[in-house]
Amino acid sequence: MIDNWLKRWNERYKEKDYAYGTAPNEFLKEQLSKLKTGTILFGADGEGRNSVFAAKLGWNVHAFDISIEGKNKALKLANENNVSIDYKVGLLPDLEYQDEYFDGIALIYAHFPPNIKSEYHKILDKKLKKGGIIIFEAFGTNHLEYRNENPGIGGPPDLDSLFSTDELMSDFKNYEIIELEEKEVELNEGLYHIGKAL
Repeated sequence: MIDNWLKRWNERYKEKDYAYGTAPNEFLKEQLSKLKTGTILFGADGEGRNSVFAAKLGWNVHAFDISIEGKNKALKLANENNVSIDYKVGLLPDLEYQDEYFDGIALIYAHFPPNIKSEYHKILDKKLKKGGIIIFEAFGTNHLEYRNENPGIGGPPDLDSLFSTDELMSDFKNYEIIELEEKEVELNEGLYHIGKAL
């Protein structure tokens, strides 16, 4: 399973173009504008569009992904924008991030495989400082209808890889919820997130 996951993302990120563009995700942009800068961790960061944006705002940025091809493009993008990001490649349990270290954790379309996604969320929960914030945007359990109508919107093709609000509340217990809703959005992100999504 891990081999297929790794192969899929390395193949996607080997392409010349940035799969999801180089502009940051709109929800992330909106949320970061409300926060004072600090130390932030980006999970499943891919080609770095979001982490590079945060670094440009003055955040101390750490990121991880399964794909070395994603890292290579992320570091290229960071270099082009005259910022630096600390980017690790591998499985989260092996990356040895310090507990209670980050002021923020950003999970933007971070769809980890179904058998490890809750485990990853619980590990990430421990890495956040008390009073820290999680910025999360992903495809919900009703997204499959949108994907069937428009495969160009992207997202996982299986229900188990998608998220419900109940699942997120279970994975991230004891948080003050500032905003948690399932709503339709219009995505225009690179080659693989185009159209209406849920």
